[in-house]
Amino acid sequence: MTISESVADGTRDDGSGDVLVARLVQSGFTVVDRVVTRDGADNVARTLRHLCEGFSGLVVTTGGTGFAVNDQTPEGTLRVLERQAPGLSEAMRAINPLGRLSRGVAGTVGQALVLNLPGSPKGVAECFDAVSDVLEHALDLMGGGHPH
Repeated sequence: MTISESVADGTRDDGSGDVLVARLVQSGFTVVDRVVTRDGADNVARTLRHLCEGFSGLVVTTGGTGFAVNDQTPEGTLRVLERQAPGLSEAMRAINPLGRLSRGVAGTVGQALVLNLPGSPKGVAECFDAVSDVLEHALDLMGGGHPH
């Protein structure tokens, strides 16, 4: 899920979304939907509710995690999350000094695991790579699996 006014308006290519899809596929995930929504907590929350409804798997956002006025992805995500997963967002922030400027959150909505990634292609790659090794295990646990 890409959160961006300019991508939604068609004035900018979705480079971070392209990187995210490539990373997901390289990690063995099947991408079943790809959406673009405008900035704003209401839009983010509405779109996440729709994507998570009845879905078991990973939902990843890109964009809106910084300090710009319209960067409200974490606020919208927090409206929807049932349980937070701070270790995932902390790991993503720790990967790069600029990560300290990310306000992204992670957590669960039903059987969906939601991750907020930054809007830059480099940030998407680094942050996804920082947590990709534990995602399968997290999803397995959410589906009723047992700790290893």
